[in-house]
Amino acid sequence: MTQDHPPLTEGVYYILLSLYEPRHGYGIIQLTEEMTAGRVKLGAGTIYGAIKTLLERGWIQNFEEDGRKKEYIITEEGKKVINTEISRLRELFDNGVRITGGGKS
Repeated sequence: MTQDHPPLTEGVYYILLSLYEPRHGYGIIQLTEEMTAGRVKLGAGTIYGAIKTLLERGWIQNFEEDGRKKEYIITEEGKKVINTEISRLRELFDNGVRITGGGKS
């Protein structure tokens, strides 16, 4: 497997997943907590720093601005990055299960 992008952090992974539908920063925080049953809690500083970087990389784009709230959505390039990450994670999972028997001891 070739790797065009370095592995994503868990925060960036969930931010990109959250933006398959337009959302503002607080919406991303809420959906991430919901998807992870509260295990991953993104702080506002993390979200807005990551959004700036993801905009610069072209992985997300502005969708709509309603007053002070800006909504963002994932781009086609961002979707390619997510699909690459899912393939990487699947490989990790499959190899882990193959070698360990799936955590069954």
